[in-house]
Amino acid sequence: MGIKHHVQLSMTAGLGPVLIRRLIATLGDAERACAASVRDLQQVEGIGSHRASTIYPALQQAAAQVEGELQRATDAGAYVICFDDHDYPELLRTIPDPPAVLYVKGAIEARDLNAVGIVGSRRCSIYGREQAERFGALLAGAGFTVISGGARGIDTAAHHGALLTGIGRTIAVLGSGLDVPYPAENANLFDQIATRGAVLSEYPMGTPPLPDNFPRRNRIVSGMSRGILVVEADVRSGALITARQAADDHNRPVFAVPGRLDNAMSAGPHKLIRDGAVLVTCLEDILESLEPFPQDVYDDDAPEGDDEPGDAPDIDGVLGDLPGVPDAPETAAGKQTPSALLLTERQTKIVDALDDSGTSIDQIMDRAGLAAHEILQELTLLSLRGVIKRVDGQSYARRS
Repeated sequence: MGIKHHVQLSMTAGLGPVLIRRLIATLGDAERACAASVRDLQQVEGIGSHRASTIYPALQQAAAQVEGELQRATDAGAYVICFDDHDYPELLRTIPDPPAVLYVKGAIEARDLNAVGIVGSRRCSIYGREQAERFGALLAGAGFTVISGGARGIDTAAHHGALLTGIGRTIAVLGSGLDVPYPAENANLFDQIATRGAVLSEYPMGTPPLPDNFPRRNRIVSGMSRGILVVEADVRSGALITARQAADDHNRPVFAVPGRLDNAMSAGPHKLIRDGAVLVTCLEDILESLEPFPQDVYDDDAPEGDDEPGDAPDIDGVLGDLPGVPDAPETAAGKQTPSALLLTERQTKIVDALDDSGTSIDQIMDRAGLAAHEILQELTLLSLRGVIKRVDGQSYARRS
């Protein structure tokens, strides 16, 4: 059915995602749900007679607002997708209360099935900002979509890190309407994200950033992610709420970056680690917990229905389809070999800077003349493709 009916339901006061899905399931589709009588509404589990008498006029009021709402979305450069659309994020469908509709600027792609959420405090330390940016860059460089909430602090740093790679995707989930960017100073960042991923919200256009919106926003960050990485947060932070949702409600792994013992913002990640979260110091700590990886999500030519989320990981396939990561030539048997990989100019500089016994990041910086974040990104790509290996700590060597 048309998107108008789904938008009408989402704009109806008294109807949330769970009741909307029950209403559609009871009456057959969104169009019939929008035409429901008071008696029809009473048949839906969780509504009852009193609630039905308030929802019915709200449905009529929302019907009169739909055309204007869709026009406002178009004027803002956005479009709307509903739960039944092919473009709706596949992982998000699986949570108990997925949004009935999503307003989107940019594009949601199949490759976003491989996504990791990065969350943390708005009042982060310099260390926290550095780590969020570092892991945003590492994950994006390795082919993951980085998802966060677009807030000040850790969220902003994670988005910036993903954009630094030049090849990565990132998605910002807002707690306001797409035409009310929050925080306002991130409006330009959201424009950049829309060109290299998506900015999305479940809230109608014009919705202000009310405090109650953000816990609901967080379930989307978790729901779209294969795992959640917490960088810095105190024990009362919304980031820990997101982590609990990920673990308890969405069955996603939780990762945490340890911090300074004398920093209150380290208390959250340290508590998560005590409670069983994966302690993260490098990208490999995350990758080991996320395997196996979905296949074919990076192949734009793959026919619908070919994704096999349970297949074994194919990291070389993941990276090979990304810009700036050339394919390796094939051997006579049709297999790619690490020694035959084609390298970019920057990757070649790094490989040439390595000793066979092990070379530190500082040594690579001196020999290759590259910045630390550039080296970290490429080391991840080269490690995953089998060109180099980690010797100990932050030392790397060429594979023979």
